[in-house]
Amino acid sequence: MNTNLTSLCKKLGYTFNDINFLENALTHRSMGKNNNERLEFLGDSVIGYVMAEELYVRFSDDNEGNLSRYRSLLVKGDTLASIARQIGVGQYLKLGGGELKSGGSRRASILADAMEAIIGAITLDSGIEQARSCILSWYKERLDNIKTLDLKDPKTRLQEQLQARKYALPQYKVISVNGKEHAQIFQVDCQIKELKLTITAEGSSRRAAEQKSAELMLEKIPW
Repeated sequence: MNTNLTSLCKKLGYTFNDINFLENALTHRSMGKNNNERLEFLGDSVIGYVMAEELYVRFSDDNEGNLSRYRSLLVKGDTLASIARQIGVGQYLKLGGGELKSGGSRRASILADAMEAIIGAITLDSGIEQARSCILSWYKERLDNIKTLDLKDPKTRLQEQLQARKYALPQYKVISVNGKEHAQIFQVDCQIKELKLTITAEGSSRRAAEQKSAELMLEKIPW
């Protein structure tokens, strides 16, 4: 195992029996046919199941609606990307020239996909119980504090905060759409005229980009 991947394994809290699984999980589709999309597919299913089971056990008094909202918050792309950033996954990604130039190692959608692929890789390497152990370790703080988090989406929270201050609603505008039809990247502006603020964000859909721009706006506003 090369030094770089040894370092990543320490950050993940897991050492691979077959390092090829990790190599594949870190390989973006821009590198060609042998990429991480199949592992991403597997990892998406595994994390969904692990989170559903953990929430079911932890919160025995909550109804289906609450459990679904908790799970959505935990497995959404932004949360996966945040965990990837904490671990430092971006610096280990294998990206094609175009993605490297456009900052793909920092893009939320690519980081989220890589985390799902890593989960898939661990599952194939050691089984779902080991994957569960890793996932719950990465998510411990979020799981412990899930009920203190605001389950409303960023656009709703931003709208409510603006309305409370009698400001006009934010305006969202698509700036660009790049990439092939099955893998488009939307760039969206979120503008609040009264505050003279504009935030730009990207997402794999218009809705995702709008939500991300609203989230960044909430962090930017000096309230």
